[in-house]
Amino acid sequence: MVSATSSTAAKQPSASPQTKEKFLVIPIIILILAQMGATGDSGALSLSATALTENLGATTSDIQLANMIYPLVGGAFMIAGGLMGTILGWKRTFRIGILLCAAGEVVLAFAPNMMVFIWVGRVLVGFGASFMIPSVLGLIPLLYRGANRMVAFGCIGAASGLSALLPLALGVILEAAGMQTTFLVLAAYFLAVFALSFLLPGIHQTDEKLKFDTVGVALAASGLFLFLVGISSISSWGLIAPLAGCPFEIFGMSPALPVAFVGLIVLIALVPVERHIEQKNGVALLPQSFLKTPQVLAGLVANAVMFFFMGAQAILMAPYLQLVSNWTPIDVGVISIVTGVPTFALALGIPKLLPKANPRRVIQFGYLAMAAALIIMASSVTTDGSKSFAVYLGAFMAGVGAGAVSSHASNVVALALPERDASQSGGIQSTMRNVGQAIGVALLGAVLLLGITNSVHSHALNSPDVSPQVAKEISALNIDLGSDIIFEEQIAHISMTDDERAALVKIEEQARYNSVRLAYVAGAIIVLLGLATTPAIKILSSEDKMRKEAESQSKALPQHEEIEN
Repeated sequence: MVSATSSTAAKQPSASPQTKEKFLVIPIIILILAQMGATGDSGALSLSATALTENLGATTSDIQLANMIYPLVGGAFMIAGGLMGTILGWKRTFRIGILLCAAGEVVLAFAPNMMVFIWVGRVLVGFGASFMIPSVLGLIPLLYRGANRMVAFGCIGAASGLSALLPLALGVILEAAGMQTTFLVLAAYFLAVFALSFLLPGIHQTDEKLKFDTVGVALAASGLFLFLVGISSISSWGLIAPLAGCPFEIFGMSPALPVAFVGLIVLIALVPVERHIEQKNGVALLPQSFLKTPQVLAGLVANAVMFFFMGAQAILMAPYLQLVSNWTPIDVGVISIVTGVPTFALALGIPKLLPKANPRRVIQFGYLAMAAALIIMASSVTTDGSKSFAVYLGAFMAGVGAGAVSSHASNVVALALPERDASQSGGIQSTMRNVGQAIGVALLGAVLLLGITNSVHSHALNSPDVSPQVAKEISALNIDLGSDIIFEEQIAHISMTDDERAALVKIEEQARYNSVRLAYVAGAIIVLLGLATTPAIKILSSEDKMRKEAESQSKALPQHEEIEN
């Protein structure tokens, strides 16, 4: 129901310096729970690496693709989710997203094979997230102002830390009741959040007759999808030379890079198209303020880098610990706690206890901490997969870095935009997060898997302990990340002597060791590149913030209506 109000100004949070707004507790709890659910879903997938291998016959490439599909679909459609929230109302899109996530978890629980698990279950969860997560970020600028808004964004960042409790709990469920029960518990969790969403207060959105940007959505979704599919397929299709699993070739080459390049061309073409649509309709999928404001771009990069880092952990740390070091889901859940505690403490503590902290310095510190975490994790890798204390130190530093960046990444975007664009920016922020995560999983997964495969092929051909016939048969295999036992199972069909088998195991051990460490170092370098964008992050004085909010309200007041959705 839409009811016009003549007292909109009284209902808007006041920007007056004499007025102390009351912080809305129940709404932020609901939004935190939704954010935790999305993070918990990724955590459950990481914990299920061994179960997927045993129950559904998943390979490392399958697990990589399962990790990729969520950010792939989410990244392709989250900008559209931000626009839909602006048009349909944020609470309505929030609830649609939650129900889609719940349906996806049910499919994951009952999937008979990896095809259904990936292309139905994970796709549904990705679509759900493309509505739910932009709504979480879109509701905050409409529910909170000033210092309260900064704290609210910090709370959403802290939700990633609180989400560390879910992997531990889900790990216990996974050990005790199995993978099916674990995903059904997540489905019930989303349904509970859906019920709580009816406690959200009425919000104020403009009563403009906004047109849905069909052309922009089609271009953005197809461009992002092609780009992410191409990048994510490097490890299974090949970088230049096609691998055994490549579905087709382009002039004798792997199609991975050409597909990604076509996606980039489509995204480049999107920019002038969106400029024209915004001039014509007054609203577009990609407002020009997102592209022309340096601070917005810096904040979007911060979102992408933070989730690139999380993608690195998802494809490197969790599979390595489970498949090589034989850690249980509960063990990995404990690691999540070690990461989650500092994430929560810094994401919430910095805006609450240090409201005058320089956001540029905070984000720069976060980048340095994340890079240090990846280097420490690289040092924890061993040739035999034995446990190392450095894993815990790296996990703690990961939480420090992620918490610092998430404390300000979203707020620096919102501060640089007018109210409607700030609310709509939840879609592109979520897209950048998913693109960052997808690139992290894809690029570092490619470094890992191609590194292991190429190294084993090369050293087998040059080893005096391996016959040319055996080396030839090995060169036809894509080598998965796994323990010595898993590798021996992978080469069991090849006829060879015990000495040759022992030599190949040693070759694979060294290839695995070198490739995992190289992937971590590559991730650290990419994280540090984010430092180049931070000079664009400026500090607004309290007077500037008050003036900006007052100008935004004065422009919007004649059009505001209370929307019950």
